[in-house]
Amino acid sequence: MKHKISSAIQMLGLALLATAPSWAHAHTGHGTTSLMAGLTHPLGADHLLAMLAVGVWSVSALPAHKAWQGPVTFMLALMMSALLGNQGLTVPFMEQAIALSVVVFGSMLVLSAQRRLKSPQWGLGLIAAAASLHGLAHGAETPDSGFAAYAFGFLLMTACLHFGGVAIGLAMRRMCALHSKLALTGLGGAMATAGLYLLTQV
Repeated sequence: MKHKISSAIQMLGLALLATAPSWAHAHTGHGTTSLMAGLTHPLGADHLLAMLAVGVWSVSALPAHKAWQGPVTFMLALMMSALLGNQGLTVPFMEQAIALSVVVFGSMLVLSAQRRLKSPQWGLGLIAAAASLHGLAHGAETPDSGFAAYAFGFLLMTACLHFGGVAIGLAMRRMCALHSKLALTGLGGAMATAGLYLLTQV
């Protein structure tokens, strides 16, 4: 059992290390006029951690037959707000709010582990709100001439990251079923801490 818990912790470490090159800035400043730029842009720390958290939360807090609702909620809100962002809509302190969304998602994982979030609808509402912030920010970065290709790549990678989060959540459940509460709390705490660090960098 200790080996299984260790494996889950290693998976968490790899996910966090993957974001190391971009810790200094919430948004990494990739170009925004091509499919490849859209595929690589979500690998910034804020977006990557948020996507993984949404996937893990969905399989942890929602019934098995409704686990798709978290990623789909995020994707729909992301698409709609990206269109608005591309038209010039913005909100004050958006970078700070995006970094704070990572803290919120980490806290959601902790609350899910402790069974403190009684209604999953609250979680879905927070996911939609955070996705709207991400969409506004990334939509604002995109010129009209390159929006379609960039948006397709961005959404495709976002979906892949959601799937990765779901896979991590399911793996944690299988590998350490007796200690899944502890593992989920640790993962949520690590993500919330990462979000706080991002908040100090914007």
